[in-house]
Amino acid sequence: MWTEEKLDQLLTTPSDALVEDMKKIKGDIMVLGAGGKMGPTLCLLAKNAIEKAGIEKRVIAVSRFSDPIATELLHKNNVETISCDLLDTEKLRQLPEVENVIYMAGRKFGTDGSEWQTWAMNATLPAFVAEKFQKSNIVVFSSGNIYPIVPIHTAGCLESDKTGPVGEYTMSCLARERAFEYAANHYGTKIFMYRLNYAVDLRYGVLYDMADRIMKGEPISLTTPCLNCIWQGSANEMAIRGLLHASAPAKIMNVTGPETVSIKKAATLLGEFLGKEPIFEGEPSNDAYLSDASEAMEVFGYPAVPVRTLIRWQAEWVLAGGRALGKPTHFEERKGSY
Repeated sequence: MWTEEKLDQLLTTPSDALVEDMKKIKGDIMVLGAGGKMGPTLCLLAKNAIEKAGIEKRVIAVSRFSDPIATELLHKNNVETISCDLLDTEKLRQLPEVENVIYMAGRKFGTDGSEWQTWAMNATLPAFVAEKFQKSNIVVFSSGNIYPIVPIHTAGCLESDKTGPVGEYTMSCLARERAFEYAANHYGTKIFMYRLNYAVDLRYGVLYDMADRIMKGEPISLTTPCLNCIWQGSANEMAIRGLLHASAPAKIMNVTGPETVSIKKAATLLGEFLGKEPIFEGEPSNDAYLSDASEAMEVFGYPAVPVRTLIRWQAEWVLAGGRALGKPTHFEERKGSY
């Protein structure tokens, strides 16, 4: 039977590879924006890897901590926390200096009509953070959606491909990258640019969105015919291990699963596990947001959980009445409107 405790345990149990890499990471780790969807389990995963490695190192979670459940998870497991609105530049300057920073802060939904807030969080703040932590190794969370939509036969964009953001959210994500690239080239700050496509946690994600629509009898759009996704535990491991690959100029890496996942096939399989037929709408396009993560597979290895298992787990989670974060991915969006 699925429980929140079981899910969190799966997400925060470190692999042997992470434990070995943690021994090589020098100094403490600060996670900025740690109260979001991925941050709490990333912090706990890092702490568990440190303990398993038998070394001394601090993990410091920094956030406004608006989610009490996430905050409780961190406090229950003795992760250090600092409550801070990062846009308050005075409080940002007062944060302790650390050797390693994982930057997860960002804003996506609600951009339409409040574009200025998204640009402040995604473009202005990174410049302040890059200046404050210019001597640190920094893993910067970014988005695979800064690439253009590409034909599905291409298997996705490589890190060397040109960006082509559509809409103000993805434009601001590219601005975030540029701010940290400036730090890498101007200060010599070591940066690892982490371009993520769709982490799956069971409480949210592309598979949850599909399962939720199936259970509600709502149609699933096929206009975007396929996507990439990855088990969040593996995605978080790659972020932590990425600290060892930060460099100046910045190192860019796509992070997602190795498969190109057909939305129709995934939803059909979900429906079989859920015992309910999915409803589809729209004509499939010949293109989609896709990333080629072959370099990440070579450097970090393949994700610990394959997509078919994630689909089964997702159905089991929904049937067990598992909690939802209420944060839809809008994976079908093609015009950058969030």
